[in-house]
Amino acid sequence: MFATDNEDDQIPYEANASKAHEALSLKAAEKSMVLLKNDHFLPLEKARISSVAVIGPTVRNIGALAGNYAGTANQYVTFDAGIRQVLSEDARVTYALGCHLYADHAESSLSRANERESEAVIAAAHADITVLCLGLDPTIEGEQGDSGNVYGSGDKASLSLPGQQKCLLEKVLATGKPVIVVLTAGSALSLDGLEGHPNVKAIIHAWYPGSHGGRALANILFGDASPSGKLPVTFYKDTVGLPDFSDYSMSERTYQNTQLEVLYPFGYGLTYGRAVVKSATLEDLALTITLSNAGEYACEEVLQVYAKIASEFAPKHHKLIAFERVVLPKAEDVQVTVHLKSDSFKVVNTQGEWIADGATAILSVDFGQPTADSLLKTISLTEVFG
Repeated sequence: MFATDNEDDQIPYEANASKAHEALSLKAAEKSMVLLKNDHFLPLEKARISSVAVIGPTVRNIGALAGNYAGTANQYVTFDAGIRQVLSEDARVTYALGCHLYADHAESSLSRANERESEAVIAAAHADITVLCLGLDPTIEGEQGDSGNVYGSGDKASLSLPGQQKCLLEKVLATGKPVIVVLTAGSALSLDGLEGHPNVKAIIHAWYPGSHGGRALANILFGDASPSGKLPVTFYKDTVGLPDFSDYSMSERTYQNTQLEVLYPFGYGLTYGRAVVKSATLEDLALTITLSNAGEYACEEVLQVYAKIASEFAPKHHKLIAFERVVLPKAEDVQVTVHLKSDSFKVVNTQGEWIADGATAILSVDFGQPTADSLLKTISLTEVFG
């Protein structure tokens, strides 16, 4: 960083906030958002929408865009601003704060508690669709000792929404209008069972999407981009059954070992397409796969290869050993080659050493963790390690 010959020092000031960099920021936000639920509701048709209510404590929250470890962006496109950019002028977009991120008072302790809740309910009741933006920001979520993290002290008490956010969600759902829930957080969240509510038509986990997060969300909502993000962590229903925080054993941790029924598994994420793995051949650790998109929309998918290794030292389940993002046009076959690494088939023994062990491994090729419909292939580890 401090070397005199650092090539980054030669980047001219004019490259800052250039059109190419702004476009890359938008693309990164679009590709990272994860569609967790879609009740045959998204993408929305712009021409059929006359009014949208954009509600919640993260709608205009710059912290919920930037997250931790962020500089100051040249511009910020909030969630309601992005929706206004994409919708025509004939559509009415209304904003309501709804509640504070975690406190009883949304803005002023001089008023009654939950003083912005009724406004949000009225806005939802008078809109065709509600986009309800909930979750966390750096004032709650961060490392212990963060100066801004005065509420959470670097951790959170549960996987539930903090403060009055769940109450706001329940009251908005009670209007009977369709709701799209957008969650911001750098970690897993649970809606405490409301994921399955019939009025929750879609759920998008937006993470902390950056300065163009609002436009990225709007592009996904209205079909200008197909969601393609996948979960990099397991989303549990709650903390019941999870190992104690001070227990460093991996025996029940991560998707590789947990015995719990999870909310959304590691590697999960929906798209607007319908991708299918048609065939796979393996030669010298080169896995050639033929894919097709039988859906109504072109999309990107993340092909995932898992291995279940026949060794006493292997994880209980399987582990991700390769992945590849693939563009899938509508109604076309695509062939992709994924090069596997022999080290991916090694396991860790009780001495903490990486070793080659076991006779076989079962490969799974799919767009998430193995299921009954995944393409499976058994390989000899003798051929892998020689």
